[in-house]
Amino acid sequence: MDGKMKAIIKHHRGPGAKLEEVDIPQVKDDEVLIRVKATSICGTDVHIYNWDEWSESRVQPPYVFGHEFSGEIVDTGTNVEHFQKGDYVSAETHLVCGHCPQCLTGKYHICAHTKIIGVDTQGCFAEYVALPAENLWKNPEGLPSDIASIQEPMGNAVHTVLNGEVTGKTVAVIGCGPIGLMAVGVAVAAGASQVLAFDLNAYRLGLAEKMGATAVIQSSEEDPVEKALALTNHHGVDVVCEMSGHPVAMDQGFKMVTNGGRVSILSLPTKRVSLDVTNDIVFKGVEVQGITGRKMYETWQQVSRLLQSGQVNVKPIITHHLKLEEFEKGFELMNEGLCGKVILHP
Repeated sequence: MDGKMKAIIKHHRGPGAKLEEVDIPQVKDDEVLIRVKATSICGTDVHIYNWDEWSESRVQPPYVFGHEFSGEIVDTGTNVEHFQKGDYVSAETHLVCGHCPQCLTGKYHICAHTKIIGVDTQGCFAEYVALPAENLWKNPEGLPSDIASIQEPMGNAVHTVLNGEVTGKTVAVIGCGPIGLMAVGVAVAAGASQVLAFDLNAYRLGLAEKMGATAVIQSSEEDPVEKALALTNHHGVDVVCEMSGHPVAMDQGFKMVTNGGRVSILSLPTKRVSLDVTNDIVFKGVEVQGITGRKMYETWQQVSRLLQSGQVNVKPIITHHLKLEEFEKGFELMNEGLCGKVILHP
């Protein structure tokens, strides 16, 4: 398919981005071309837009960024067999090698050579995106395009929460950005006895209540550790889901977790984190998990079923719909924390 398309370009090694007209991607034999219906702004995109230390060390402008989307296939490569024009899809954003020790033992989500769509390759903040067919997830026809576009980040929340036992346990979600908010809903659906949501942002704590949190704690107004202990009969929290990336908050998570508890870390701290490893991890016998991406494709199945069953309702999280041309407003909302999930429509 020839022609031009609108796309948001990370145009230089510095803050910001530009809307430009670029060539529509040409598909390779194993790829499909997708017309993007909805694409959502992720925290990783904010890192790239703001140009922090992580993005400076990782991405190579100029290129199209963005990695969360839903859309319709409009062209297929000659070797594509299981997808066709008209299919309604989203995509697993980790491009894996298939031959490293991790891939060969089924642990594709921690492939040693992972590349990420919109980080290491061309992304989806555009009218069209070309991707390998093996990375596609076929969506149910009735799933709204905005909800379909946030399945990838919801997979992060599902992976974080469900990577251990949750039913009947107390769960703390530290950091109520969009994925943290999804984690609240997943923990509720999984049968947690309490779900404690922690953040500095009153707006997002209000969204956490809508997602079913049994208690919301504004960390600037109350001591998070003292509050968590008070709400758990001073035993501590069974499961801590660290979504904030803030060194102080992460340290608090390890102090509030109970002996023998679990701390699952999805966040990406941009600074070194100081922890009391002896007293808060070793002597407490804490299980610490680094969470990256989604289990391919087990987590996608879980996400799809949770959405189709209605056990997790993500509608309260989707707070803004903007045109692709209004992307700067979307990033401003994300930086100010005055939103849940921001959806861009090409």
